[in-house]
Amino acid sequence: MLAGAQHSSNKVDCLVCSYCFCFIGSIELQIGRKLYLAQLGVSRNSESHMQKDCYNSGSSVGEDDSDVEDQQVSGECASSPSKDKIPLPKDVVESLFNGEMQLPYSEKFPLPPIVSCPGGCKEHYYCSKSCAEADWESFHSLLCTGEGSKSLSTKALLKFMEHANDTNDIFLLAAKVISFTILRHRKLKESRHEGKGKQDISESRDFSLLLEAWKPVSVGYKRRWWDCIALPDDVDGSDEASFRMQIKELAFTVIFLFCIIQSLQLLKAAIFDEECKPLLSLEMYGHIIGMFELNNLDLVVESPVEDYFLYIDDLPLPGKEEAEQTTKPILDALGDDYSICCQGTAFFPLQSCMNHSCRPNAKAFKREEDRDGQATIIALQPIAKGEEITISYIDEDLPFEERQALLADYGFRCRCSKCLEEA
Repeated sequence: MLAGAQHSSNKVDCLVCSYCFCFIGSIELQIGRKLYLAQLGVSRNSESHMQKDCYNSGSSVGEDDSDVEDQQVSGECASSPSKDKIPLPKDVVESLFNGEMQLPYSEKFPLPPIVSCPGGCKEHYYCSKSCAEADWESFHSLLCTGEGSKSLSTKALLKFMEHANDTNDIFLLAAKVISFTILRHRKLKESRHEGKGKQDISESRDFSLLLEAWKPVSVGYKRRWWDCIALPDDVDGSDEASFRMQIKELAFTVIFLFCIIQSLQLLKAAIFDEECKPLLSLEMYGHIIGMFELNNLDLVVESPVEDYFLYIDDLPLPGKEEAEQTTKPILDALGDDYSICCQGTAFFPLQSCMNHSCRPNAKAFKREEDRDGQATIIALQPIAKGEEITISYIDEDLPFEERQALLADYGFRCRCSKCLEEA
């Protein structure tokens, strides 16, 4: 993974490492935090940003978890719990959240302890010091809203994040890619001029370093986002060019004016770097978002909370009955939400290099044992040395014409062996 992001709405249900996306804290904290936010009326379905006032409940949340409590999540203040759940007493929820209550057999599902952001923000947490440092060096130092942030304006950054949460959180991932390139450019620049004294002014206008910094991202196939919208069923293929021109015009009038430009302007105010100016142009911003439209994989990490309750359910008697005296009321309070996994989106450069085939010999896959945000490419058949590895960008079981229509968004007409046979 080069860059990934947890969906803003998912942060209500899952506390994960902001770099590798593994679950952190403890089973008790994961459950207690979710129920605590539910008691406050925080909903994952709201498009509005979570306000600090929602947390002024006067609860006795412990100091060790106060930063986690203040983590910004997407939601709204409501007044009534879900009808299909049986709420737990407030003191029980707080005991889970504070770590004062240990659930039976939870020690069999240990999670990494929480590591705070090096910059002091209360939005990003990690599973280890190494993940915290890696995220800081690669992305987060420019996108941190804490006192140690290296951004030009944390105020603009907060507005950018609020705008992304209210419109489309893909902007957050675009910001990570741009920050990654800016920080990599600075490292390359420092390395080039190490021991050479003061930099010549003319060299600051040399874009060779910027191109080198951009290289890890450049492998992704990039089309501007308005070129990546699938053709509606009621639009004839012969009218595609006209349709895309209309979409582009719409983008530059309504959506683009009120959404893309606003997002980009806020981001520029927060992290602008004169030597990396091309990265923050409208054209490049559109290409980056288009790259995500065509190349991103779903980021999914299974919840250890689900594993925990399944373990309790599989216990032999009488141990199961004894454990369920504690766990059943908690499960009733969670309802179906007990099994919610970490969800987001991520860009994998290696996977984005792989060409399409409707008869692929490999697939991007998420294994059950993968407990972080990484993905795996699995061979579907024996692959000979020197043979190209291909994956399918679409559902390869669709009829020929439907496959071709979907692949048009990628800018080509498929001529793989399966398509040639069915044409």
